[in-house]
Amino acid sequence: MRRLRKKFIIPLIILVTIAGFVSIWFYQKNIYSKEILKLEILGPTEAQALDEIEYTVKYKNNGDITLEDAKIIFEYPKYSLTENNQPLRQEVKIEDIYPGQERTISFKARLLGKENETKIAKASLSYRPKNLKAFYESPTSFTTKISFVPLTFEMDLPSKTEPGREVSFSLNYFSSLNYPLTDIRIIVEYPSGFEFSESNPPALEKTDWEIGLLNKAEGGRIEIKGKLEGEIREQKIFRAMLGVWQENEFILLKEAARGIEILKPGLSIFQQINGQTNYIANPGDSLHYEIFFRNVREESFSNLFLISRLEGRVFDFDTIKTESGSFQQGDNSIIWDGKGISKLQFLAQGEEGKVEFWINLKKDWGKTSSQDKNFTLKNKVILSQVTEDFDTKINSKLEIQQSGFYEDEVFGNQGPFPPQTGQSTSYTIIWQAKNYYNDVNNVKVKAILPADVRLTGKIFPQDSRFTFDSQSREIVWEVGNLEAGKGVLNEAPSVAFQIEFRSDTLSAGETPEIVGQAKITGQDVFTESMLQSIAPALNTLLAGTPIEQVE
Repeated sequence: MRRLRKKFIIPLIILVTIAGFVSIWFYQKNIYSKEILKLEILGPTEAQALDEIEYTVKYKNNGDITLEDAKIIFEYPKYSLTENNQPLRQEVKIEDIYPGQERTISFKARLLGKENETKIAKASLSYRPKNLKAFYESPTSFTTKISFVPLTFEMDLPSKTEPGREVSFSLNYFSSLNYPLTDIRIIVEYPSGFEFSESNPPALEKTDWEIGLLNKAEGGRIEIKGKLEGEIREQKIFRAMLGVWQENEFILLKEAARGIEILKPGLSIFQQINGQTNYIANPGDSLHYEIFFRNVREESFSNLFLISRLEGRVFDFDTIKTESGSFQQGDNSIIWDGKGISKLQFLAQGEEGKVEFWINLKKDWGKTSSQDKNFTLKNKVILSQVTEDFDTKINSKLEIQQSGFYEDEVFGNQGPFPPQTGQSTSYTIIWQAKNYYNDVNNVKVKAILPADVRLTGKIFPQDSRFTFDSQSREIVWEVGNLEAGKGVLNEAPSVAFQIEFRSDTLSAGETPEIVGQAKITGQDVFTESMLQSIAPALNTLLAGTPIEQVE
């Protein structure tokens, strides 16, 4: 019986001991509640974008135990701008928190986002109650709404247009922010049927514009042009967004959207210059403008007026001629009405009318820098409520100057001058290339050497790309690419080479050619036209005729 009692007592003691340890462990784990620590974030519930705001993290130990190894982790709202570009996640070690003790710590930031967007700040405080090994963590958060973004961002877009017409609209922006904005980007979303043609300033991939830095009280404008196609009465929506780039993400600050309705076209306008629709002009050209207009509506038009407004310093407005229009010197426009053009008085369905004028271009209009290039002639035609803008590109002017010398310091020539029968006379020929208004690529100069002339092999500079075909007797100088203004605003590219003339049949007083006409050619980068001009041939007396330029 005693053995049986002992058999049951020993396991019971073990169970009681284990239960005691478990009770002590649970007691230690639960003698402290994390609710004893009060943690909260104080701050504005609403704020303007990029105004400096202050978050105050407030904590209090409401218990009887000291809290040790304490640390606050504060997370700013996403896309915030912090002081000195600090990380959005801050860890701050704090001193022990004694019973009843209350403290605060502050964090400042500027919020980025669009109006009515909410921004959430988060904080957590981790700590260990004294005499305990367990760590506790208390979290909290705070929400601020962006009440206003002090940026003006508007889209100026016509409410109606005709299909296939050019649509011009602008984006206007202005900052009233008390803080400079950097890395600003404007992005435009076009509706289907819109074909982008150009913008000022130029776009990145037709839809993006880098604005860069925008200070308070600064602004700007983006002008966009393109053609819009669509069904009659269809509504097309243009949408634009202004924001900043941060860590490869676009943060939207402002957006604008406008709709445009497609109308049935009423008047069609097109122009021709010198009988061509896509004419490319040359410096010094005489231009014959013909502007055609047609009624494509079912109704007739009456008492119309037509205005042609010319723009470009290349025009020589003193040469303008028009038989039935009135030229206005102030804004360089010509006006026609029904008194001079009968079709403007009354234009029935399907009928077409025409106005015309003549004007010359200047042969030279000067350059101020290498960036002063790619000139166009602009003609804005206004007929009733219809406006068409016509741009005409102008070719560059490419020139080659061919000069010959007997006495020179380059090579030193020999022989009688003028040359004599049966004796050799050497000459130095110098070519100089000039390019005026647009960049020109693949520029070459060519000339033919007569049979009585040979190259001596002396060339300067020696690395010039200079070749000679002994069969065709053609000299070729590969000039390469010439930027606008090369040789006009700075030193002209040049090459010098020596030739030798000898004739056994030279008659007294005869002046045979020693170098044929020099022809320079190249492709205009802006107009994509092939350009050429000719310098006169040189004879034994080194005489020539004026330079000629042709397209």
